Amino acid sequence: MTHRFFEGKEHASIYQTYRFPPPDGLRNIILQYLDNKKGQPHELAVDLGCGTGQNCQLFAPHFKEVVGMDVSECQLDEARAVQSCPNITYRKGTAEELPFSHNSVDLLTAASAAHWFDQDRFLAEASRVLKPRGCMALLGYSDMSSKLHYKNCGEQLTHIFKEMKQTLMPHTNNRVAVCENKLEDLYAAITFPDKERVEYIEANQLISLRNLIGFIETWSAFQTYKKKDPKSARDLLLNTQDRFLAAMAVTSLDTELKWELEYYCVLAS
Repeated sequence: MTHRFFEGKEHASIYQTYRFPPPDGLRNIILQYLDNKKGQPHELAVDLGCGTGQNCQLFAPHFKEVVGMDVSECQLDEARAVQSCPNITYRKGTAEELPFSHNSVDLLTAASAAHWFDQDRFLAEASRVLKPRGCMALLGYSDMSSKLHYKNCGEQLTHIFKEMKQTLMPHTNNRVAVCENKLEDLYAAITFPDKERVEYIEANQLISLRNLIGFIETWSAFQTYKKKDPKSARDLLLNTQDRFLAAMAVTSLDTELKWELEYYCVLAS
């Protein structure tokens, strides 16, 4: 069964505001893999668990058509509201029941989403809909290996970030561990003729403190905590924000810092 943690209207709005797309370098790795395995033309890409459409926007210039799918109508409404590429469409649906004919999809992607899927049913559907030599790209990043940098207080900021992450661990769904281990079990289950797992793809994201706090608020663990104990969840967020400000010796939430993220990607064809 597909897990459902991102369906509410408020959560979708926060997600749209604070989530950012994967780095261009990771997109280029995926496109190069597709070119090597299948080649042109690039006709149809399908992004599963598309959320508010960040990954769809990243791939839209490279395909004739991009379809984003999500179980949350609220997420899709947010995606449609900001849509800027005319070749993107959004559909409600799950990764386990894809509304595409056999051998019709060039590229199937999922960005920070595949850990929520029913593994066996998803892989069966992926095998069915992909064209011969079509490709699958499942990507994500590791929170626990990320680092924050600002002047000479980067280690302190990273410590604060990881302490907050640990506080949320009791509210973290066990499927998130699948993401943190870089989809190891899912990779092992893939029976496609070719597969590879690209790890340690480093990316540096300039982000304001305001947007970093907002990004934390999008996490499923934070949202679960918020539903159980709204006041404590809000206090955790505000306390983390205040600790960041104090460590950086600044007062503005618009102050930018560097977030060093480690991405990975499971590729198969």
